[in-house]
Amino acid sequence: MGWWQLGADTLAGGRFVLSPLAEATASLKLLHNGTGSHRGEREWLAAHLPAYRRKLTADPTSAALVRTGFAPRWNAEFLTPVPAPGASFAQEVAAVADTPPDEARRDLAHALGRPLPTHLHRDDLPVRAAELLTWVWRTAVLPYWPRRRRVLEADVLSRTERLSQGGWAAALDDLKPGMRWLGGGRLHINTRPYPPRQLDAVGLAFVPVTVATGWFCWRDSSYAVVYPCAGALADDDAPGPPDALGRLLGRGRAVVLDLLATPKSTTRLVALTGHGLGSVGRHLRVLLDAGLVSRARAGRSVLYVRTEAGEALVSASSGT
Repeated sequence: MGWWQLGADTLAGGRFVLSPLAEATASLKLLHNGTGSHRGEREWLAAHLPAYRRKLTADPTSAALVRTGFAPRWNAEFLTPVPAPGASFAQEVAAVADTPPDEARRDLAHALGRPLPTHLHRDDLPVRAAELLTWVWRTAVLPYWPRRRRVLEADVLSRTERLSQGGWAAALDDLKPGMRWLGGGRLHINTRPYPPRQLDAVGLAFVPVTVATGWFCWRDSSYAVVYPCAGALADDDAPGPPDALGRLLGRGRAVVLDLLATPKSTTRLVALTGHGLGSVGRHLRVLLDAGLVSRARAGRSVLYVRTEAGEALVSASSGT
């Protein structure tokens, strides 16, 4: 299996980072795959996939670049640079555009697992990649960015809270499929038969994206894990609260009450719903005043859970 041995300095400096470029890259990968994993992704694809396909039909070189750069083996490294904390999209995408052409071709050949086809032996590949990522960002991500950023920030708050309560094992639990904390500074990253990688005194970032995808990237002494965050791009296919409950309480409060079958903190509710902190707080206040939820302190956090009255209301609304 593939795992990283993380030194004490690396763990101490580990941080959660937001990256506009990672969000654009995840969205490009979704457009490339063309199939959404839940209703929100499918609705987003329906809105943007036709224009994306028209663009690549008119630009065969960029189409070949995407097919090769996101090959089944792994991503071409220059397409997924390690995010820099606080960097803007323009700053991040400039790193892609500034990749030396020889390096970009090597990365593409490595991802493909064989020599590049002749039509990709050209020096403008980094610039073309940056232009395509910029097009995806401006047309298909930026219009949604305020909400996506709120969901990403909530996920980071939730993970940070879990880190303070239970250490890295709690923070990295369910981060991405096949990944788990093994203890003793060991992070299992996938099931591939790679030798362990020793990470001493290197930068380590965990980067959420709203698309159901993820990847690993590294360059020199910087490493990053890009993972799908807890908040969905839009409502997924999981059953929500009963319609009757929504009509009685209002959709927002019904969603919160439905999620509180098990104890959750405010930040966790923000991450799961995609609603703002103030909105979730107001819903909780109403539910508390109505006796439908209770709260209790657990370490540094306050957790909310349905009361017996809340359980009865949800059961009655669902007909169970």
